[in-house]
Amino acid sequence: MIAEKEYTVEWQGRTYVQKHGSPFDRGSAYSYYGRGPNPHYYPNGTYNNPKIEPPVMTAAQVADYMAGYDYNEAMGDKKDWG
Repeated sequence: MIAEKEYTVEWQGRTYVQKHGSPFDRGSAYSYYGRGPNPHYYPNGTYNNPKIEPPVMTAAQVADYMAGYDYNEAMGDKKDWG
């Protein structure tokens, strides 16, 4: 089994774990692909069930999702569909 790459991102005075499927990861991915925010995450990795959404997500998890979304928006990292 290949170990999953995990790293941290510093954003607005906080440190976020950028792990596939995490709330921060999903928020940044939705921004990257030009989607609107839609808080959710996958505790077992991206697209591995279960998919956790509000109201099951905690307020802190929703905040982490939005931080990832806002971070990517600020960085301007967008998929080039051209």
